[in-house]
Amino acid sequence: MGVMPRTQTTETTRPIKHLNKRVLTNWLSFFVFSGPALIVFAIFMLYPLANMFHVSTLDWEGLIKPSVNIGLANYEKLFTHDRHFSTALLNTAIQIAIALPGTIFPAFILGFFLSLRWPGYRILRTVYFSPVMLAAPGVSMLFLGLYLPDGIINFLLRQFGLESLTHVWLADVNTSLLAVTAVEIWAGIGFYTVLFFGVLSNIPREIYEAALMEGANLWEILWKIVFPMTLDFFGVVLMLHYMWLLLGAAQNVLLLTQGGPGDSSLTLGFYLYKQAFQIRDLGYSQAIGVFIFFVGLAGMLVIRLATHRKY
Repeated sequence: MGVMPRTQTTETTRPIKHLNKRVLTNWLSFFVFSGPALIVFAIFMLYPLANMFHVSTLDWEGLIKPSVNIGLANYEKLFTHDRHFSTALLNTAIQIAIALPGTIFPAFILGFFLSLRWPGYRILRTVYFSPVMLAAPGVSMLFLGLYLPDGIINFLLRQFGLESLTHVWLADVNTSLLAVTAVEIWAGIGFYTVLFFGVLSNIPREIYEAALMEGANLWEILWKIVFPMTLDFFGVVLMLHYMWLLLGAAQNVLLLTQGGPGDSSLTLGFYLYKQAFQIRDLGYSQAIGVFIFFVGLAGMLVIRLATHRKY
């Protein structure tokens, strides 16, 4: 009677000790193999991110000048006293509302038809991707030739008797933001077309054949079969382009309009650049950066929730 409990305790504790040892070994292996990557990630990602929050609380007019901690004064100025920020926020929202669907949906459609591998698809794939191989200044010079008062767009409008529609496209407060947004759409469609082509090419052809036999046309196959199947990847592409429009699109504003005329084409990304490198108010620029960080995080969360497949 006295031996049995000791035997049961010994037999019960052996698996627990073995499990604990296994868990410890797994954690040790995890840190050994992923430790270097985690260290690099912390140095090049987490530290700069934390430092951005710190710099946003400073009054700092340049790298070689002393800084003064002013708490949340930069944020107070941002949300209550800076009309340029309000304009930049509105312009960025308009640009995203136009360029995000205006780029991704055409790219998805073109990627689908490329994935069908009809004759000539290799040439079209190269043509679509070619804008990506052009440097940003080259793209800007290309569109300057379109937008100049005597440029191609105004020339064609005059040829068709539509002279009343001609504009100085980059110097008109009513068209400057749309003109810059058009550059983003043109430059982005080809890149995302090739991305979608790579993913959609992996869908078995038998699915298309079965749908065609059931009487579906290509448009129905695209939106009722292909789109739901690739919704997760579609969401990833939306997030990538959303973040690009928040920050990366500032390069075309810099090269084409400098945010003008007035503030008509001023965006958040360019306003951050302007405060940091032209006005040299580093603390205030990082306050804008913190705001963009949270706007980007919130936008990506919304996109993820909207495009996450539940089956």
